[in-house]
Amino acid sequence: MRTRTTTATTGLVAALATMLILGGCTAPGGAQRGAAASSAPASAPAAGGGAGFDGPRPQDQNLLAWTGDPNDAGHVTAQSAAGVGGRVTLVRIVLREQITWSNIWLGLAGIDPNAQLANCYLGVYDANGALVGTTEDVSPQLMTDAIAKPFALTKPFTAAAGTYFIALLLNGNWATNGLTLKATGAGISVNAGLAPPLLRYSTVLTGQTSLPRTVNLAEQSTSTINTGWASQWYAVS
Repeated sequence: MRTRTTTATTGLVAALATMLILGGCTAPGGAQRGAAASSAPASAPAAGGGAGFDGPRPQDQNLLAWTGDPNDAGHVTAQSAAGVGGRVTLVRIVLREQITWSNIWLGLAGIDPNAQLANCYLGVYDANGALVGTTEDVSPQLMTDAIAKPFALTKPFTAAAGTYFIALLLNGNWATNGLTLKATGAGISVNAGLAPPLLRYSTVLTGQTSLPRTVNLAEQSTSTINTGWASQWYAVS
């Protein structure tokens, strides 16, 4: 009788094993284990890590947008008063979402304590060349504290996603290598593949003492940019 019981039990175990192999073993909730589970797709990387990481963002530094990571702005750019005085320098920036634009950040690399500045402004033009924001005369701020700092617009505005141009107007007299701005080392290659009215760095007009209400972006010029007046770093808050 013992022999028969053992034989029957052994047969029952073998049959159950066969059924489990053929049917696939399932865990509570219906999830398959073993070889059947290997066909399930791999989990996506966690948000903000792994393959999803795309480098530093303006929001990491309490900013809303920038022309590039300030950590890459390890160079300086300078021009003489004769070279850029009265010219409107334009730097293109693209907003990916709607923001309230209150400040323009500029990286001031060096100051000239003996400079005589007046009628210096920062501003914002939209893709049609219309002035949508401007500062007061920033001459005093360009004479102190060589750091990255914000320049307040006289009136914050709502900026929809799209293309804008940060404008810088300098007037007065200064030492060419005294008043300098933080920049990347891109130089004349900053406009590779581009043409007016979408140049990243350009100048328009001469003889300006304030930012005009409109500019013709089709008249963007690179003649001054290509002399070393390029790649300035800007940000938005």
